[in-house]
Formats: sequence, C-alpha cells, structure tokens
Amino acid sequence: MDGTDSTTGSPVDAPTDETFLRTFDGARVLVTGGAGFLGSWVCERLVRAGAHVQCVDSMVTGDAGNVAHLRDHERFRLVEADVTDGIPAEGPLDHVLHLASPASPVHYRRLALETLAVGSTGTRNALDLAEREGARFLLASTSEVYGDPEVHPQPETYRGRVDPVGPRSCYDEAKRFGEALTVAHREQRGTDTAIARIFNTYGPRMAAADGRVVSTLLHQALTGAPMTVAGDGTQTRSLCWAGDTTVGLLRLLASGEAGPVNIGSEDEWRIIDLAELIRELTGSSSPDRLRRPAEGRPGPPAPRPHPRPAAPRLGAADAAAGRAAADDALARVPGGVPGSSWGRPSRLTAAATTSSGVIRSSRSSGSAPCGSPRSPGRPCQSAR
Repeated sequence: MDGTDSTTGSPVDAPTDETFLRTFDGARVLVTGGAGFLGSWVCERLVRAGAHVQCVDSMVTGDAGNVAHLRDHERFRLVEADVTDGIPAEGPLDHVLHLASPASPVHYRRLALETLAVGSTGTRNALDLAEREGARFLLASTSEVYGDPEVHPQPETYRGRVDPVGPRSCYDEAKRFGEALTVAHREQRGTDTAIARIFNTYGPRMAAADGRVVSTLLHQALTGAPMTVAGDGTQTRSLCWAGDTTVGLLRLLASGEAGPVNIGSEDEWRIIDLAELIRELTGSSSPDRLRRPAEGRPGPPAPRPHPRPAAPRLGAADAAAGRAAADDALARVPGGVPGSSWGRPSRLTAAATTSSGVIRSSRSSGSAPCGSPRSPGRPCQSAR
C-alpha cells in the first residue's frame, strides 16, 4: 500500500504524531463490522500499521467494496459471518474491536431486532472471544447512550436522559446494554476492556442515503434535490473526520484505559451554514427546504449529544482519544475541490460522490477537544 486509499484517492495516514501505532506492528487483530463505514477505516489503518487483521462482517449494512483495496493484502482476511451466531477466528489474537451494528437511523429502525441482537449476543460473543484469547477488547459505543441530554457537553460520568421505548431505543439501548455487559465482563472475568463513545463521524464510504446530516445534504446537493434543513437551520452539530475518529479509537485501544471515553470533535456548524457550504463546494443549485413543524407538533429535535474532551484521561502527551487530531491533515478529494490540498484549510470542505453512492468528502481542520484552551467552554454537538 502506498499511503493512498485506492478507493477514494485520499491519504489514509495524514501527517500527525502517530508513533503509538507501532503498538500494532505485528499484532493480531479481529474487527467485527470491519466492512462498514468506520470499520473499514479501522481495518485499513491497522493494516498500514503492520497488524494482521481479520475482518468479520455479515454484510447486512456493511459493504465488501469498502475493503476491496485490502482483499489481496497478505495481512488482511475478510470473513462473511453474523457475529450473533458466533465469531470465526483464526489463530491467537491480541485485540478484538467490536464495531458490528447498524449505526444510521435508516438502518437501525428497519433492523431493530438485529440491532438489539448484535448489541447483546454479538457483544457477548466478542467479549467471550477476547477472554479466551487473552486479548484486549474495545466496544464501539455511541453518544446516543446519553439520549436527549440536559447537560452540555456531556462528561463520561453523565448518566443521560433516555427513552427505552422511543424511536431510537433499539440502537440506544443495545449500546447501553453492550456497555453494561463490557463492564460486567471486565469485573467478573477480568477481561481487558475499553469502551469508546463515538460522536458524529463523516468521511468517504458513508452511504448516500443513510439519513445522517453530511451524507444527506451532500446527496441532495449532488442530485439537485432540495436540501432539507429542520426548523430554521440555526441548530448546530459537530463533525469529526473519520480518520480522526479512527485514530482516537486506536489510541484508546493502545492506552490500557477502560473508559468509557468520548471520541468526537468540537468543530461546530449551524446546519443552514453547512448546507450553504456544501452547495457552494459542489456547485449545486439545490434550494434549501426548511422543514418546519406542523401546527400542534413539537419543534426541531432537542440538541443531540456532544463530547467532553478525553485528553486528560489518556494524557496530553499521547494526543488522547477525544482529540479531533491532525491539525495539518487534509484528505484530498478526487476531482479537484476548492481548498482540497495538503495544508490547513479554513473550513470544512466536502464534495464528489461516485456512481455507487459512496460519499467522498474532506475534513475540517484545526479541531481541538471541547473545552480546550483553543475553545474554552465551547460545546460540541453530534447529529446521528
């Protein structure tokens, strides 16, 4: 591999302090959900770090095309299997990362029972495998465990404000149960575990119609459809580049920290501004479609969760898991997007999709953890 993602043309190892990745040189790692959007980024980064990676995915929401560029690599193996039925693994393992789960509202509402199963039985199977192998286990949880929070930003100690029977409950409660199961396994069995609470992440390989804000607006702009903005568009969301989220997950895995640890960005955008920027960068003439609540119906959704920095937990010298990292990294977008070159862009840039509907976008820059010296007290919000 030459340092460039053959699917997107974007550098996958942006220049940052990533010496911690040496931890994974020669390591044997199993990733469930490894053919998904974020899972494929994790597999790719691990292979580049020298790890031997087993990618297990049911392909219910994953896509083998996301890891097609890894298929012929001698240190990568793709296995199609449902982790709720058991996890096929070859040889000894040093790390098990459990990312398997539908993650977008479009998918988990359609696959509610499957989402609950992978968050419970699938998590148990992954934990049991890690215990048998003496491997370190990482659970990819979510900011949705905080529900509709009344505290902003959320520290990891915040217990949340949740609805166990609401429209997102199959996903939220599956992840909450997965966290409880992970803690119980650690305390009762002595399994070496970590819990990461992932906030809104975007980047190449997102599905165009997955219902999340960046992919939805990009898809609408590129197809000429009206760009849907709830309310008056002044609500804000934070957006974390997939490469930075990946680095955060692997820093946590390498750290020995148990967590839970929030992983996200403090870089906020008003939705109306995000829509305008995407329209500008794609050259789209799509109009805004302000989706106002009908009479008698509630207004726009309550603010979504946003992270408190994890830097103090893993150590500033380690650049910590919660950092949106890589101030000087910008993933290049094929086709020539304004501002898409190496260096520090002044704002998020996004553009270009393939005919298969895979969103291609570049990242925002200059990010720092919420509450950092660069943005004291500044909240970050996640749209999921």
